[in-house]
Amino acid sequence: MRPTVHDIADKAGVSLATVDRVLNGRPGVRAVTRAKVEAAIAALGYVRDVAAANLAKSRIYPLVFILPEGDNPFMRELEAEVRRAGLHSAAERTQLSVVTVPAFDVAALAAAIDAAVAENVSGIAAVAVDGPEVFSAIERARAAGVPFVTLVSDLAGSARDHFIGVDNIAAGRTAGSLMGRFLATRPGPVAVLAGSMRVRDHGERLEGFLAAMSAMPVARAILPVLEGQDDPELSFSLIAECLAVVPDLAGLYSLGAGNRGLIRALAAAGRTDVCVIAHELTAETRAGLENGLVDAVLNQDAGHEVRSAVRVLRAKADGLPVNAAQERIRLDIFIRDNLPAEPDAVDPSAAGGN
Repeated sequence: MRPTVHDIADKAGVSLATVDRVLNGRPGVRAVTRAKVEAAIAALGYVRDVAAANLAKSRIYPLVFILPEGDNPFMRELEAEVRRAGLHSAAERTQLSVVTVPAFDVAALAAAIDAAVAENVSGIAAVAVDGPEVFSAIERARAAGVPFVTLVSDLAGSARDHFIGVDNIAAGRTAGSLMGRFLATRPGPVAVLAGSMRVRDHGERLEGFLAAMSAMPVARAILPVLEGQDDPELSFSLIAECLAVVPDLAGLYSLGAGNRGLIRALAAAGRTDVCVIAHELTAETRAGLENGLVDAVLNQDAGHEVRSAVRVLRAKADGLPVNAAQERIRLDIFIRDNLPAEPDAVDPSAAGGN
């Protein structure tokens, strides 16, 4: 049977109030008495249930999600999922909020992390951008005792506690395998549209894609990466120019979020012959699949990622282990023939705040 605070009090010969003071590091206990209690704890093998203690104290966990602002449908879907989770957060003793920063802005992300720490939050989940300022900000958060998880895009060498997202190298390899098989022996180069190579998920997807394409039996030229900054207008211009300059373009891998501009450029050029692999099932990519402008979409479940971030941050705040299997994010592949029903819309203003 698991030892209790009553067992500690009996063995040390002290009151329950004294045991509570020692366990919580409060003053008012003589050194000799504190030593007796600590010896009893060690002898009994007592392990404190932090989660139960916090429940008894009705502790509320303020958790903040730092997401890039702008016209990125998947990020807005993540934000909507945070709002959705926030509708039920009171029952789970969490308080969820969203802070948005300019996309790919290292300094702004670092400042937002520092601001969240200053507000004494219980945990931070952020879409990471690679830069020394962000690494330092994560270290400061951890030094302050604030759990930190990266979301969608990882910083594996940082002090973060956990990464929540798909294996992006595997995602890129999957895209490359699909592209190679769809194109088969058809000639022509392949273009790549990214948001920014300053985020690890884009770099890792490209790495996996190139590896898979190089293993295909037909050698194929991969054009220099086009960085659209996840901006639909810039992405439209880049793809429109590419289609004009490279008339024999065979394939296009969109590893970021510039799909609205990409699909508009393909439609304007009437190019349904280009094999297109994209990421995230949004209104734009769904429409692209339905009208034949997109061949396949690799998707990660935004709702699962938000729920996973909340579970991991809660566990880290309580010093509890993380169930790695439960937090593994699956990569789904959608083509026109297996599209799921469209989800109900979520009002982003229904819960939480900026």
